[in-house]
Amino acid sequence: MNLINDISGKINSFVWGPFTLSVFLFAGIYFTLRLKGIQFSKAKLIVNKTLLSLFKKQTRTSSGKHSLSQLGSFSTALAATIGTGSIVGVATALTIGGSGSIFWMWVSAFLGMGTAYAENVLGILYRTRDKNCNITGGAYSYIEKGMKARWLAKLFALFCVLASFGMGNMAQSNSISASLSQSFNIPKVYCGIALFVLITIVMLGGAKRTQSVCELIVPFMTVFFLAGAVIILFINRQRLLPELLSIFKNAFCFRSAAGGIAGVGIKRAVSIGIRRGVFSNEAGLGSTVSVHSSSNIKEPVEQGFWGIFEVFIDTMVVCTITALVILVSGTPLLEDEGAEIVVKAFESGFGSFGGYFVSISIVLFALATLIGWSFIGENAFYYLFPRAKNRVYKIIFCIFVYLGAVLSLEFVWEISDTFNGLMAIPNLTALLVLSKEVINETNRYFNKNSKS
Repeated sequence: MNLINDISGKINSFVWGPFTLSVFLFAGIYFTLRLKGIQFSKAKLIVNKTLLSLFKKQTRTSSGKHSLSQLGSFSTALAATIGTGSIVGVATALTIGGSGSIFWMWVSAFLGMGTAYAENVLGILYRTRDKNCNITGGAYSYIEKGMKARWLAKLFALFCVLASFGMGNMAQSNSISASLSQSFNIPKVYCGIALFVLITIVMLGGAKRTQSVCELIVPFMTVFFLAGAVIILFINRQRLLPELLSIFKNAFCFRSAAGGIAGVGIKRAVSIGIRRGVFSNEAGLGSTVSVHSSSNIKEPVEQGFWGIFEVFIDTMVVCTITALVILVSGTPLLEDEGAEIVVKAFESGFGSFGGYFVSISIVLFALATLIGWSFIGENAFYYLFPRAKNRVYKIIFCIFVYLGAVLSLEFVWEISDTFNGLMAIPNLTALLVLSKEVINETNRYFNKNSKS
């Protein structure tokens, strides 16, 4: 096991090293510039086509049994990204990089909006229908058909399937069982059985049931967590402005590590902030493209807007609110105590109930990620093995759900991060190679609408 951890650690350090993070930033900057800052310049239109459109019936209903509604695809994609990392991961970022890391997380997210937009535009452009008339597509579709690199598309799909068993499955079920066991004394075996049954029921219902469950759980868990967070912020409202200012101040200040040299602080803040942003919203990984591609929307650009909105909600809203709760509560930032830091932050306002609140939130966020990734992994598996029965993947996925709940899986997180990083390499390559198509499609859409 130690050997596996050492090898995984070295691979992970390389995959998520300075080069890969630089490519993430380059792609974000490139699309932001070439698209004329679409996430800023078209903010009003994006809000109209996403948030405000949720009140329209056609957004909430699909055009047929073989596609998802716009709300369904958005909820499923957000379910896959807005996992426990949006709670515990933010605390970890603060302990390593200080409050300044939140600023660089914002930078990463704003640039990532351009990347997420490009992914979804290409996803719609290259999606197809299978023999059962189901809409299929994903990053592997534009890698194969756009880049003409089928081998690379297969490699991406393989990494995606492996990531669905790790970060999208075992790591999440382990978080659920650990939270329920610690806070409510529920044996992990019982948690594993319950999760196995629940996920089996959801997956057997197909894409429509996945959509329905995500449409129910994602809004509820988001409102539940944010409502509790807003209460903590209100209780500590006098510290809110100073802590907000500290985020900007510490993003550019040199903070010496104990016994170290000046400059270490800003380097760590930049590094962990960018990584936290990428891990949180997954912009550039290509993981949620298959979900967005299943939307009944016809305009690629408008589906791109949903990608921008997804990154905004995940990082700019949920992660930011989590960070502010921790900062205003005055909770000491001790390394290797990510979950404990969040619990103590909420206990500052809720007392002993704070622990239960965090546990319930972690369970909901992890459950949503499980369900969202079951859809993503199944699509990638179907692309790899089109002749295989879908129930093969479903059975394997559900078995891993149970194993994740009952086993000790410290190494799963690092291995999962590695597969996520390996997904990013072919996806970012395809995005940059096919960038002209994204730009042309964007110009076509705005030229068309300016004349109408």
